[in-house]
Amino acid sequence: MLDKIYMETLTVQLLQFTDKADKIYESVREEGKERDFYREVKPFVDEVDAVLKLWTPNMREWMKAEDFTHLFPQQIEQTANNLADVVVQAFFPKTSYKRFKSHIQSVRFILQNVLTEIQHKL
Repeated sequence: MLDKIYMETLTVQLLQFTDKADKIYESVREEGKERDFYREVKPFVDEVDAVLKLWTPNMREWMKAEDFTHLFPQQIEQTANNLADVVVQAFFPKTSYKRFKSHIQSVRFILQNVLTEIQHKL
């Protein structure tokens, strides 16, 4: 049995990372220059990746064990992939605005749905 509080905490962290990536992207676009890879990009990407490595397989297992009303396993995979992409792309001003914002919106939507499901199961 998965710890629902643990999954809620991981999901909230991922939402915070999504917001941070969005803010970084806005700042980078405004400045028009890329950020330092080793000082800024890599540490943030590594931090997000560490949480995704915990969240993704645990969500998959939980979804097998319990009925999730509005979520499907492929959405979890896609959300993890999209978030992994945007946290890298956020640091580069040449990243497509429309594509970036679309991915951010998609990630937020699924993570919010995950939170809602978790809270209904608590």
